[in-house]
Amino acid sequence: MKNVDETSKERAKMLFGSQEIKGFEIGTARGLQQIHEYLFGGLYDFAGQIRVKDISKGGFRFASYLYLKESLNKIGEMPDRTFEQIVAKYVEMNIAHPFMEGNGRSMRIWLDLIIKKNLKQCVDWAKIDKANYLNAMQRSPVNDLEIRELLRAALTDKTDDREVFMKGVEQSYYYEEEDFYK
Repeated sequence: MKNVDETSKERAKMLFGSQEIKGFEIGTARGLQQIHEYLFGGLYDFAGQIRVKDISKGGFRFASYLYLKESLNKIGEMPDRTFEQIVAKYVEMNIAHPFMEGNGRSMRIWLDLIIKKNLKQCVDWAKIDKANYLNAMQRSPVNDLEIRELLRAALTDKTDDREVFMKGVEQSYYYEEEDFYK
């Protein structure tokens, strides 16, 4: 039997060129919920649902569930016309971490959809080293310059390139794997 990661990764790959992806609300919390539900529906009973518990990772406590819906509404209202605005919105959504599990995988697709819609580009995730990405994301609540420049260097106009998308999904799931050899 396939595990959650294998199944959700297959679903992520099926998104390329699908009708489902065309129906997602781009740049909103609702759109992120749609992505999460698509990836994890039937795998997690909370797929697409905003969490009702506090969570933390690596000593960082994400937004309190008590204020999460209000935070998500504010994030949805943030402008996302420029690259800088889009990254700021992405960082805020990462701080919110609205789901119990599967936030990073869902948010990277969410980010790419915003960039594609507003800038006619996407991130070539295969160009971003795992350690560099995770370190930059960890520091991003204080200053988003590092993650912004990491993402900027990986931008491509190959938004309809299936290979870029597939490698991006692979890289996105690789970011979530435990690293036993540090």
